[in-house]
Amino acid sequence: MKLLHKDIEKDNAGQVTLVPEEAEDMWHTYNLLQVGDSLRASTIRKVQTESPTGSVGSSRVRTTLTLSVEAIDFDTQACQLRVKGTNIVENQYVKMGAYHTIELELNRKFTLAKKSWDSIVLDRIEQACDATQKADVAAVVMQEGLANLVLVTPAMTLLRAKVEVTIPRKRKGSCTQHEKALERFYEAVMQAILRHINFDVVKCILVASPGFVKDQFIAYLFKEAVRHDNKVLLENRPKFMLVHSSSGHKYSLKEILSDPTVTSRLSDTKAAGEVKALEDFYKMLQHEPDRAFYGLAHVEKAADALAIDTLLISDKLFRHQDVATRSRYVRLVDNVRDNGGNVRIFSSLHVSGEQLTQLSGVAAILRFPIADLSETEEDSSSDDD
Repeated sequence: MKLLHKDIEKDNAGQVTLVPEEAEDMWHTYNLLQVGDSLRASTIRKVQTESPTGSVGSSRVRTTLTLSVEAIDFDTQACQLRVKGTNIVENQYVKMGAYHTIELELNRKFTLAKKSWDSIVLDRIEQACDATQKADVAAVVMQEGLANLVLVTPAMTLLRAKVEVTIPRKRKGSCTQHEKALERFYEAVMQAILRHINFDVVKCILVASPGFVKDQFIAYLFKEAVRHDNKVLLENRPKFMLVHSSSGHKYSLKEILSDPTVTSRLSDTKAAGEVKALEDFYKMLQHEPDRAFYGLAHVEKAADALAIDTLLISDKLFRHQDVATRSRYVRLVDNVRDNGGNVRIFSSLHVSGEQLTQLSGVAAILRFPIADLSETEEDSSSDDD
């Protein structure tokens, strides 16, 4: 998604102009839209024309309409988004107040105006427009003296660093120069990894090379990590995966990503964090039920007690038609974040999101047990109604 323009006032009213660039962006847009918003976009309208002789014909014209949104329909299979509403800006082809359905198109801009932009919607725009937020796979493609560090997103590959170091050949009786140059090379690649890879986002780092370069580099990387007590590298060791490639050039990435062992590993990366958070919640519910709560009323009470370590919440809840209910969920998220808790927003299109929906779409892992919440269960369930 590309952000062309953003104009939001202090009272949170305002508009943004966006260009969806891939099918996934339609899902983001679906989550941004609410009934009552105003949407301006290019669309096709069938218009009737009358000739001087009195004969009536119809033709299809492309025009730009501004609708007050009344209904939003998202086709999950085709990733198509249709928005129905009434025309609120004068147009030569469409009367004021007339109904129209706009189907948003890839690579065509649209402008979305809201009376109030909340933190969840603004986060969604940031996530959709920041390619590095989606890049949950990184790859280091290398050979002796050359390494390319790439972030892989659903839409593109972003070259973040290229490391080139001249490696002298081994000489008879002396390998010192060769080994020193190799060490300089490995050090430079390690620094590039630490600088460009966000380990909170990236779920898997592919290290690929011909021969044993990758193995030697990984041995060096973790030897240095232990020596310098680099906790980031040591904690994320399971994310590194060694793969064979024919060269250290960027074009080798295609053969790496089509490797069956890689594809099976990457199939789960997108929602791996959510799946783990849900597993942790169920384990906690089983072993320490006073530290695992679900249902809005229970979770809100835990948040008020500053007890939430991780909040699990479905994006489905932020599409609630009732503004007061939606605001309640937004307040909950803001409250948890303000008090240092983690917030994981689950996609309702993923299997983990479907599981969370069965728990009313909101659950929390607590920092410490709160036993008295269980005792007020009846009050909580009546609050939910």
